[in-house]
Amino acid sequence: MQQAWNSDRRLTAISRASLSVPARQAVVDRQVSPVRSVLDYGCGRGDDVRALQQLDCQVVGWDPFFRPDAGLEPADVVLLTYVLNVIEDPQERRKTLERAWNLAGTVLVASARLTWEKSKVKGETFGDGLLTSRQTFQHLFRASELRNYVEEVTGVRAVSAAPGVVYAFKDETARLSYLAQRVVPDAQWLASEDTTSAIAAVVDHFERRGRTPRMEEMPRPMAELLGHMRPNELSRLVRDSADPAKVEEGAKRSTLNTLLFLAVELFNGRSPFSSLPLSVQLDVRSFFSSYAEACKRSDRLLLKVRDDAYVRGAMNASIVGKLTPTALYVHQRAMDRMPTILRLYEHCASIAAGRPRVWTMAKLRHQGRAVSWLDYPDFDTDPHPRILSSYQVDLKTLEASHTSYAGSTNRPLLHRKHEFLAPEDPDAEKYRRLTDAEVKAGLYENPHLIGTENGWEAELTRCGRQLRGHRLVRRPPS
Repeated sequence: MQQAWNSDRRLTAISRASLSVPARQAVVDRQVSPVRSVLDYGCGRGDDVRALQQLDCQVVGWDPFFRPDAGLEPADVVLLTYVLNVIEDPQERRKTLERAWNLAGTVLVASARLTWEKSKVKGETFGDGLLTSRQTFQHLFRASELRNYVEEVTGVRAVSAAPGVVYAFKDETARLSYLAQRVVPDAQWLASEDTTSAIAAVVDHFERRGRTPRMEEMPRPMAELLGHMRPNELSRLVRDSADPAKVEEGAKRSTLNTLLFLAVELFNGRSPFSSLPLSVQLDVRSFFSSYAEACKRSDRLLLKVRDDAYVRGAMNASIVGKLTPTALYVHQRAMDRMPTILRLYEHCASIAAGRPRVWTMAKLRHQGRAVSWLDYPDFDTDPHPRILSSYQVDLKTLEASHTSYAGSTNRPLLHRKHEFLAPEDPDAEKYRRLTDAEVKAGLYENPHLIGTENGWEAELTRCGRQLRGHRLVRRPPS
């Protein structure tokens, strides 16, 4: 029988010079903002508290060791940052999550270290985790385990915001607003200073969205500028000024975006129409005969994600991305140009296990559903960028894995960069000229040799060439 033991948890509280990854993600996702109260439950040394105060957030930090006398009052947002993984008693771990959830008025942001960090944690097996040499405890979660655990304890459907970061919302409307924010881009409004420019902004929105906006959707200053106009008068002016072809294209785009949102929502559980964000409700009313019809079409779309032939056909038809015998690779800047079924494929993986905060390229397998987000930090500056890391989600098991290439001396690298981008991308032509020069120089005659740093450098030497930025030049004699 294992001997009872209590860890020295204060030793796990590290000092940070900037926001932690979960707090930063919550700020980026607009879950933490100056208009919401925040409680950092188990705040450690309080670095996130100080950083959020610098962002004008109403934040209070509580910690059983460092800030035991701080008030434990409910807040709109509760941050539970890397707390669950340091509690060695499963019952206490569960009670801690329950207390944090009970204190959250709008959303709980729960985060924990994941199993891929095991190489960084040295220790002996103890209970369901590891006892380290510093007498601290670590339970490393699988990505799906953390999400399932939060759902089990809170009783609500949770969303993976990033690897190891889970959001649990108190209200379905808040959860759906967050999903809509991730899936359907927010409306971009042109600046308006008077009635004429405000009408022009509404015309622009009409052309991009395919429907006239309601007053409640407009920025407040714009709504005030147009408040004196009758709705019918504004609608007539907008329709007379808009380009019908652009409106038609906008309607098609909004229809597909609505189907995409509803399919992602079904992947995470369907809600009543009244819970949907206002903009989505209006899109449903504008582009479908009923909510039931929209749901049926989105259901069919989700089922097609499982169809190998359909997915492969969509990849073949995609105007963006590089298709290989195993997967389609698409740059982040071109993701919105993929067919809707492929956008859904990627979104389902991100909702299940979180999309990493930093990534360059998505890899979608066309046999056996899996999505990887690949990080090439020097993609824009290096003619043949080296991979730094890969985060993969298996959609059959919802398990995630992470691979780091930081210590590798012979990393994989990319060729033909223009193929990963949309044709109209401003950098595509420059990359295409480099590829043409490399083909002409014979550098791609042995494709099996050039996939890694060493092999590529050897081929450059063989062909007597070297790179200066994105130009291929002759190598000077030795």
